[in-house]
Amino acid sequence: MKHSQAFKPDALVSWIIWVNAAVFAISLLYTGSSLSFTINPFAALSPSTDVLLFLGATGQIPIDHSHAWWSLFTANWLHGSLLHILFNMMALKTVAPLVIKAFGSARTFSIYTLAGVGGFFASYLGHVPLTVGASAGLCGLIGALLFYGKSRGGHWGQLVVRQTSGWIVSLLLVGIVVPRVNNWGHGGGFIAGMALGWILGYLEARNESMADKVLALALAAITFVLLARVVVAGGMLIFF
Repeated sequence: MKHSQAFKPDALVSWIIWVNAAVFAISLLYTGSSLSFTINPFAALSPSTDVLLFLGATGQIPIDHSHAWWSLFTANWLHGSLLHILFNMMALKTVAPLVIKAFGSARTFSIYTLAGVGGFFASYLGHVPLTVGASAGLCGLIGALLFYGKSRGGHWGQLVVRQTSGWIVSLLLVGIVVPRVNNWGHGGGFIAGMALGWILGYLEARNESMADKVLALALAAITFVLLARVVVAGGMLIFF
């Protein structure tokens, strides 16, 4: 299999993790003295709601009318607590390499980003009051893998389906047991990921094209601009 040179496979996963970590650190910095320390693992090191909304959380209380659309991109890079980001990044390290092997690096990033958009749009339609996290994009990667396994077939395809089915069952259990899990985001991301897997295709069907690389780079640029503008705006308000 040939991989896209737009994003190196190992570098792509590391890059996503480091950006998530940097944005989380910034959200804690901007929360400042309001940051609460608690022994509750679900709330430890949690950015304030106001900071999350300012940086681009998806919710029913947008800062202004324009906030609604761009938060669909930015919410994928924000997290509500230390445990939240640790869990998502460990899951990413497990899932993303398999998706890269099946789809290539560029298509993997596009699926991750656009499935996140789909998940947060579903959250908005489901009237989830406030939501952030990489799990919508992660569920999109799992959805794309399930499509790949079903479409490819054979022994390897069956193994992929079995693995993804286990993850899906785990997600369903987490959605039932863990409080405040955004099942709308998970479900929307998963469905979007399956659709994107079908639309974009996988490596054994066709190699990544220049269009795939351009789409991934365009989505990376859009994400960077949207995150950078609120990070800079927040820094100006707090420190100047």
